[in-house]
Amino acid sequence: MVYPEFAYPLRHEIVPIWLAALLASLIPIAILLLMQIRTRSFWDVNNAVIGLLYSLITAAVFQVFLKWLIGGLRPHFLAVCNPAVSPGTSQRGDGFGSIMYTRKICRGDKNEINDSLESFPSGHTTAAFAGFVFLYLYLNAKLKVWSNYHPAYWKLIVTYMPILGAVLIGGALTIDEYHNWWDIVAGAIIGTMMAFSAYRMVYASIWDFRFNHIPLARHLPFSYGAGPTAFDGFDDTLWTRKAGWGTHDGDAWGGAPFDAADGPRGNGGVAAEAAGLDGATAKNGQEMHAMGGRRSRDGYAGRSSTARKPIGGSPRMGRGEQMV
Repeated sequence: MVYPEFAYPLRHEIVPIWLAALLASLIPIAILLLMQIRTRSFWDVNNAVIGLLYSLITAAVFQVFLKWLIGGLRPHFLAVCNPAVSPGTSQRGDGFGSIMYTRKICRGDKNEINDSLESFPSGHTTAAFAGFVFLYLYLNAKLKVWSNYHPAYWKLIVTYMPILGAVLIGGALTIDEYHNWWDIVAGAIIGTMMAFSAYRMVYASIWDFRFNHIPLARHLPFSYGAGPTAFDGFDDTLWTRKAGWGTHDGDAWGGAPFDAADGPRGNGGVAAEAAGLDGATAKNGQEMHAMGGRRSRDGYAGRSSTARKPIGGSPRMGRGEQMV
């Protein structure tokens, strides 16, 4: 019995695995660096590159373990195996009807046979989706495609270009018959899962447009409460300049989903403790928030401020975010 889905001829890969990994890493890194023309934040590009590497490395390790422990037949397995069985021979196999055989009957190259037994999941697709889905999430956050205003159509096109690239790499594997469709789907799921997980590790949100552009710090927790923002200073780490986004005077959003609690947003609470501020400062901040964002005499900014000030330091620079 011959399974036709495993009897395709061995062909050259359209996109080799090394090229897929290279495209999934270098193209996103190049775009992340290009975005710094307007975002201009070391902390942002640091988190973005590290997050991308988190996604790619974790996805690679995950799929390698699955290949080793589960594997599966590639579509060209029989061509590589070159089994020493033909119709009408007396050689018998195992199982029902003695029609199942082990790799002992293969006469092909040992390395090619080993590779043809590691089809599941697709490493090409895993790498492509791990890198390009991360870039997709980054572009959405920086361009504010799905936010509180109607963006330009080109932003939607640019945001989905990484997804197109990942799908093309995965789809090429069905043309050169290096993977079955279920290998490609599994690789896409694994890569997407790792990209989402890695992005959330380094940014304050994935889909919440109020926070998904804000890079997280290692030593200070991010607070999602509503209110003044003098303590964070990452509100302008954006490419877009529409609807008040990406400017120091742009609106500073607060509040976790379904949470209308009022309080300092960003690294405010922790930064206040690090600077030795007492409760009077927080009260003053709430008063300034109620006054519509006007600046008090001690420099505390209201709702619409994204002033960047370091923690500690001189009296003139006694409040604010960590220096980055």
